[in-house]
Amino acid sequence: MLDNAQRVMEGWEGTIQITLYLDSEVTNDQANTLIKKLSKHEMIDTTRLITKDQALVEFKQLSGFAEALDALEENPLPSLLLIQPRADAISTQQGDIFINYLSGLEEVESAQFDRQWVSRLLVILKIFQRAVIILACVLSIAVVLIIGNTIRLSITNKRTEIEINKLFGATNSFIQRPFLYTGLLYGITGSIFAWLILITSIMIMHGPISQLTTLYNSDFSLTGLGLREMAILMTCGGGLGLFGSWLAVQRHLRAVEPM
Repeated sequence: MLDNAQRVMEGWEGTIQITLYLDSEVTNDQANTLIKKLSKHEMIDTTRLITKDQALVEFKQLSGFAEALDALEENPLPSLLLIQPRADAISTQQGDIFINYLSGLEEVESAQFDRQWVSRLLVILKIFQRAVIILACVLSIAVVLIIGNTIRLSITNKRTEIEINKLFGATNSFIQRPFLYTGLLYGITGSIFAWLILITSIMIMHGPISQLTTLYNSDFSLTGLGLREMAILMTCGGGLGLFGSWLAVQRHLRAVEPM
């Protein structure tokens, strides 16, 4: 869920732009000089210049007032710069300082940037990220407790067998090894079931998501776990199973002693 949400945000971040309307007296050479200056700024990814003539041509095409605009003696539109800022930079307090810096440039007449909706989206994503971390921690604790309790019941059921093995000189390390392997197997098996549930959920949601993205002219689609994520899932699942069984073994196996 978090990975897909981040992919959606990456698409939105591409639409985040700051528009700088340059003074009408600024020439194209001066605008290009300003671009070179701004391209070195750490909070800017890309900068693109739209000259007066380019702006006028585009306005004629989009407005439908081409004949009226041709009657004007001079081009009334200013040149402008489209700045693509870094999303993580504009979401911080430094974003306000950055906007004020751009507005105060000598060549700039005004700067336009609707930052509020961007900040809201980024904060929502951060909240979502922390919620996922909290949920993962809670579920991890549940896995450890469930597997630990399962191993404890297994130790109780095999108490007589463990006592006999100890009478014949078996060490705790030798006896606990099968229980540790069992916990590891439980964890890996649980990870496989989690992956199957995820794949099934994606298949169920694929149709409605495709219809929604089509309405928004987007090619977004839900994705499952890649090889790296699968390896992390199996490792974490097996590790939690092993840790839960180890806790149970350390607590209960030592208490089993032959009479």
